[in-house]
Amino acid sequence: MIAENLVARFPQAASLSLDDLYLTRDERDRLAGEVHPLLATRGVPGTHDVALGLHTLDAFRAGQPALLPRFDKGRDERMPQEQWPMLPEGCDLLVFEGWCLGATPQDPVDLEEPVNERELGEDQGGVWRRYVNAQLAGPYQALFEPIDVLVFLAAPSFETVMAWRSEQEQGLRAARPDAPHLMDADQIRRFIALYERLTRHMLRTMPDQADVVIALNENRQCPEVTRRT
Repeated sequence: MIAENLVARFPQAASLSLDDLYLTRDERDRLAGEVHPLLATRGVPGTHDVALGLHTLDAFRAGQPALLPRFDKGRDERMPQEQWPMLPEGCDLLVFEGWCLGATPQDPVDLEEPVNERELGEDQGGVWRRYVNAQLAGPYQALFEPIDVLVFLAAPSFETVMAWRSEQEQGLRAARPDAPHLMDADQIRRFIALYERLTRHMLRTMPDQADVVIALNENRQCPEVTRRT
């Protein structure tokens, strides 16, 4: 919503979400078989097409025409290219938004202990979390490098993020009640567990890294904005 509002304020603007760069289901299934089963689930670093994102950002910076990728979460699949919008001619602002944009990798020591029951039960050896961290330390930093102004929306807690994700799913269900990959409450909790580690890390570290920090309360109201000098 914030990205859409920003784009609406500027005549030559467009938006790109990190979520629109998710790998296809077939690609994630292959990754799950080769590295770790948890990588079949979209969301964490390693489940995006970084090369596609870099291609899109490079085209914008060069003033060249480009398609803007789009992903259908209701189908858990990338939309066909013929449904992707074009980068507007003369576009001078691209709002690039997403959950882990600008995040830095964790210290390897912080990867040793699981942060929740799902990590404990399904990533006992830490293969998944080490892979995610390595992706964040490598390819994702190249994807984040072109960002001119990094804005961090700081939720009050991870528990609030969980509540907001449940609201988002309700919105998807209302808009697309027949979509095949909608989640119930238990499925949402399992899904969000994969985001917990990096979300808690970002809540600790991003306020010192972002150019602008927008503090949000549980009602998504903004009591404070901090700019780094």
